Amino acid sequence: MAAHAERGMSAPPEVVFSTATDPDRAAAWLPQPLRSDGRSRPDVSPGQMRARWASGSASGWSAEIRVEPAPAGGAQVQLDLTGASGQADPGQAEETLANLAREVAENLTAG
Repeated sequence: MAAHAERGMSAPPEVVFSTATDPDRAAAWLPQPLRSDGRSRPDVSPGQMRARWASGSASGWSAEIRVEPAPAGGAQVQLDLTGASGQADPGQAEETLANLAREVAENLTAG
């Protein structure tokens, strides 16, 4: 079963989504088994601000994010993370979103 985590971010949803799906930033926030060498890309539904990553091997790892506008501004991000055994540690899902939040903050200050 996938581990689920949610987190608010104080950036526009479009910035959060573009940061999450930027292949140059993926290695900084995705768990190691899902980090790409540039060959694999997430399956993206830009209109719905959804993206899904799956490992290229038979390890069973996958991650799916959904980004939505938060009622008070910013974005709300939901993550479902599945590990090698078909399960994932909820703490790892929280850590993954914390890593994404750092990348979003860095993206905002760089631009």
